[in-house]
Amino acid sequence: MSLLVKARPVGREIVEVTPASAGWTHVGFRALRLAKGEAEAVQTGTRELCLVVLTGRVDVEAAGHAWRGLGTRDSVFEPVAPAAVYLPPGQAVRITALGPAEVALCTAPSSGRHPARLIEPGAMTRSTRGQGSNTRYICDILPESDAGADHLLVVEVVTPAGHSSSYPPHKHDTEAAPGETQLEETYYHRLNPAQGFAFQRVYTDDRSLDEALAVENHDVVMVPRGYHPCVAPHGYDLYYLNVMAGPGRRWCFRNDPAHEWMLR
Repeated sequence: MSLLVKARPVGREIVEVTPASAGWTHVGFRALRLAKGEAEAVQTGTRELCLVVLTGRVDVEAAGHAWRGLGTRDSVFEPVAPAAVYLPPGQAVRITALGPAEVALCTAPSSGRHPARLIEPGAMTRSTRGQGSNTRYICDILPESDAGADHLLVVEVVTPAGHSSSYPPHKHDTEAAPGETQLEETYYHRLNPAQGFAFQRVYTDDRSLDEALAVENHDVVMVPRGYHPCVAPHGYDLYYLNVMAGPGRRWCFRNDPAHEWMLR
């Protein structure tokens, strides 16, 4: 099975990954494009949901709340944090677009002990990571430091053209904290300009898994295990939304020893 999930170029459903389709346990991901006035009904079922308004403005009704006009940007490449909503299991959710909008639905198993809430853009931490051609820009939407989720970790990254990210290559597929934790992960890729492409490699130490993937706008890469660096070619900025989840909710990773020298 390929780790690359190609996006649908038109229509409401952009891309979807379920635990069943991925062959894993925790992470679910779905991206939708909605026209003005269109609505989407979602049932959280037995899972927790982090709804991220990637672009445009939407109303969200769920769990006795009505959040109106959520959204902060017209492009994921704008240097501002998105709006997001956390929802526990057992909720009926209605999303209504106030104009053209794109939303991400990030899910994981949940005990249901955390309440529904708005995740304010101003509460998200924005930071710069790396240096030189390894510089990239981070927005922590639902990080480990936010105790209001069971398993989900959600973060977005912008990698400038000609730069690398998730680099040096690192992995988180072994439950051995504090050195490393086991987390499944999806990468939802966007390119600017939209006709661009980028590259991602997913590989293990023994090369029993070793895929080099050319990703285009709206594609998803699944990372069940192994190292998973990305490279943005000259002329094309790369955005990705990461969703991680595993048995616990802690992000501890191990760098590939062959490439860790560059951090010294």
